[in-house]
Amino acid sequence: MDEFGLIDTFVSQFDVAPPPRGPGDDCAVLPKQGPSCVTTDALVEGVHFTRGTFSMPDVGHKALAVNLSDLAAMGARPAWFTVALGLPGWATARDVKKLGGGMARLAKLHRVELIGGNVTRADQLSLTLTLSGALEGPPLLRSGAKPGDALYLSGPVGDAALGLSLLGTNSGASSPLVDAQRRPVPHVAFGRFARRHCSAGIDVSDGLAQDLGHLCRASGVAAELDSAALPMSEALLDAAGSRKAAQPYALRGGEDYVLLVAVRDPPAFERALTRAGFEAWRIGTLRKGSGVNLDGVRLTGRLGFTHR
Repeated sequence: MDEFGLIDTFVSQFDVAPPPRGPGDDCAVLPKQGPSCVTTDALVEGVHFTRGTFSMPDVGHKALAVNLSDLAAMGARPAWFTVALGLPGWATARDVKKLGGGMARLAKLHRVELIGGNVTRADQLSLTLTLSGALEGPPLLRSGAKPGDALYLSGPVGDAALGLSLLGTNSGASSPLVDAQRRPVPHVAFGRFARRHCSAGIDVSDGLAQDLGHLCRASGVAAELDSAALPMSEALLDAAGSRKAAQPYALRGGEDYVLLVAVRDPPAFERALTRAGFEAWRIGTLRKGSGVNLDGVRLTGRLGFTHR
């Protein structure tokens, strides 16, 4: 199938607007909007996934999910996205359809609109997405935290990292941990809630300790974490064998795509959580200084995933 047939096959998986808002012209034409957030991220074969461990729908889902998580961290409502596909010679129209299908299901769930993109030949399969989200008030930044703020997580950490280890030893493995690695769930609704109640936020994509370090540097504060308070799933604890063995996955593993937020008034925040039907786990506090501490000891060395 030629380039245009592949584009039609991919786009047909989505509910798209007609041109010029949707795919079909040299550019998408969008109406004027208020403040918005824009993010770009990529998934590359051999770096972020392998064909032996990820299906095409898995790849499509994850490529969109990791970008949605960035919008969630800012408290934005997903609006539109573009996709640049790098397709190697082995990719068939069937592969492209499955890739689009996995992405389209998540796009429909979050009401985010495909408006365009690009297809090119490549040595490895790659997907580069650009997403925009609408802001309905000030964004949730990394730089707003103050000493005395409490730290909360919107979900458990460590599942995806151990899931990746399981895939490394058994490509056909299937478990909640593997699902967390292949099909992460972006906390978009929680992010929109957090924007109204929290002082700072970041998504946990590269490891809790490392991403918390980014927030601390941006806000000019230090963090004190309580290891006993780190939320871990039963699946993680069972697979690791003990809380101590699970802790490195939870602390430094990454790819959880939960949100880490700083909160100035914990009692008011927890009342708001209950009213809104969300859960969050208090894991520590911020103070004057710098760095990330666990049970009073400064964390050093590799704190999470690095991209280079």
